[in-house]
Amino acid sequence: MRHVICMVSDFFYPNLGGVESHIFTLSQCLITLGHKVIVITHSYGNRVGVRYMTNGLKVYYLPIKTMHDQVVLPTLFASLSIFRNIYIRECVEIVHGHSAFSTLAHEGIVIARLLGLKAVFTDHSLNGFADISAILTNKLLEITLSGVNHCICVSHTGKENTVLRAKVPANHVSVIPNATDTTLFKPDVTKKETNQIIIVALSRLVYRKGIDLLASVIPIICKKYPKVHFLIGGDGPKRLVLEQVREREGLHERVSLLGALDQSEVHGTLLRGHIFLNTSLTEAYCIAIVEAAACGLQVVSTKVGGIPEVLPPEMIRMAQPDVSAIVSALDDAIDSHLKGTCMSPWECHQFIHRTYNWVDIATRTQLVYDDVKQQPSLSVGKLLCRYKNSSQTSNNKSGIGNFTPSIEQKKKPILIFKESGFFWKEEKN
Repeated sequence: MRHVICMVSDFFYPNLGGVESHIFTLSQCLITLGHKVIVITHSYGNRVGVRYMTNGLKVYYLPIKTMHDQVVLPTLFASLSIFRNIYIRECVEIVHGHSAFSTLAHEGIVIARLLGLKAVFTDHSLNGFADISAILTNKLLEITLSGVNHCICVSHTGKENTVLRAKVPANHVSVIPNATDTTLFKPDVTKKETNQIIIVALSRLVYRKGIDLLASVIPIICKKYPKVHFLIGGDGPKRLVLEQVREREGLHERVSLLGALDQSEVHGTLLRGHIFLNTSLTEAYCIAIVEAAACGLQVVSTKVGGIPEVLPPEMIRMAQPDVSAIVSALDDAIDSHLKGTCMSPWECHQFIHRTYNWVDIATRTQLVYDDVKQQPSLSVGKLLCRYKNSSQTSNNKSGIGNFTPSIEQKKKPILIFKESGFFWKEEKN
């Protein structure tokens, strides 16, 4: 069954990130499968209007100014006419929004549902419940998801988080992980330094990525191992913390801050390293560790969110988000490298190639589209009732977005973080 799909998100190229690469690669695979796919995002600098990318992927860069962190100001009514015009012009059947933090995704889905189109939403991240920003984001997500036909999460932990904070029934949420193009991430041992041990860390330099932990780990490891060098790629407000540590400890020759990297530079940077370090404090799914494993690096990561689901135990060393635990995991990885007992780079690459294949991900997403297309349409009146009910503080049990657990269910403990790997083992019901 051929579909006309519109991907909507604030996050797309030329901006770089996991959501951006997910939308682009998934769109390419869906086009290969015979579907028509377009993308709607906001303008980036002078990139305004319609642009065409690989395989004729049509991208609408809307002339809307961003408010904060590459997200537009939420208006709904101001963007209604332009969304409606694009949906009608392109004969869109299914609107697929990405990221709970994307204003355009929320607006695009709401407008699509009011026009009678089907809507799917993919949540790429975890969110808390306590601070004011999390509370507001969760309420907005609850309202939006009360009208969608189906929701996708990238990990089982992400699914549980979305079900809890958006009050979506679990049977309306599918788990489809991210993937990576393994043809772009191949091992090459000739690119590595033989007289050094290089630890690579690639991420945005923000608090959520655990940069404070990384800054505390660096001087400890450098004192213990004279041959260890750190290669850190990415930019952000926490870069200053790393620069201060490097200056204070006199590690200019052993800690390299590469700044923001282009997508084409990521593979070459990974090939220089022996160990990949991820210190995230929260993560629904970390595509960076998948790319590092595909390049044959040993992976050391904090044990948070959906990370335990991504790689099997023999391919990753996990530690609690604590300095001493991370240092201990790095000690083990360095010792394994020195003894030559670590897993073969090509074995790691083959595992990633078999497990995280974009064609498989696109096929599974296509099944969601097929199911959504067959669902009966909601009248505008019923849809508005769902939005109204989900926007109220008191919940009832009608509608997708108004699922409230019973008293008996509330008494039961809810497991947020799972340690088992669902993507390479069958889940037992």
